[in-house]
Amino acid sequence: MTNAKVNNDHTTTDPDEIARFDKMGADWWDETGIFRALHRLTPVRMRYIKHHLARLRPDSINRKSSTPLAGISAVDIGCGGGLLAEPLARLGANVTGIDMSKVAIDAASAHANAANLPITYRLISAEDLAGEGAQFDMVIASEVIEHVADRVAFLTAMANLGRPDLPAIAIITTISRNIIATVLAKYAAEYLLRLAPPGAHDAAKFITPKTLRGAAKAAGIDIDDITGIRPSLLSGFALGGPPVMNYAAAGLIQPE
Repeated sequence: MTNAKVNNDHTTTDPDEIARFDKMGADWWDETGIFRALHRLTPVRMRYIKHHLARLRPDSINRKSSTPLAGISAVDIGCGGGLLAEPLARLGANVTGIDMSKVAIDAASAHANAANLPITYRLISAEDLAGEGAQFDMVIASEVIEHVADRVAFLTAMANLGRPDLPAIAIITTISRNIIATVLAKYAAEYLLRLAPPGAHDAAKFITPKTLRGAAKAAGIDIDDITGIRPSLLSGFALGGPPVMNYAAAGLIQPE
């Protein structure tokens, strides 16, 4: 069963962003609702995670098992309602989901409890969790970094959450910063296509792959793959192509 613990001491979280997501409501699992773009994105995110876990830690996956991620500990930072945490748990990973939106954590906990999935959900920031000494095999921040108040501190917290003896894997998905991404991922997606809630993104917080790679390197995360995520008429999103709009990044967390 899930549990939720509260820690209100946070520095990388943006209170306006948290308030915005709280107001969006708890209907995270409505595939036709305001979070439907995240539902469409989740299969792509899972394919990317599994591929790079197998690439960077080939001995950690049992490809013949129905739970190939058994034994892998993962933290899903900014987990929202648990859309990514649940498929990870179903594949056997030991998942901790964290978020600073109580509405999201409550929705995630309720849905996981109903499905009898042993996911630990906590209302806590990444840096506070790292401050407790928590460490994981895989650290995931999917559609999160474009919402944080302090990008450098956030990436440092990600690095601190990785197990230094492995080394751990970092996975990030986000939105690139350019005119195309601003028009499509911000204005078209939010106000024309209604694929995301209006006001969900601040285009000024979008980040180019080059900037992300440099900032991550300074924090101790060696990103060695960046893959574009493109719109698909058949499935909503697909992996591949240049990182013009959405993209995913993966690499190892290097111990100091």
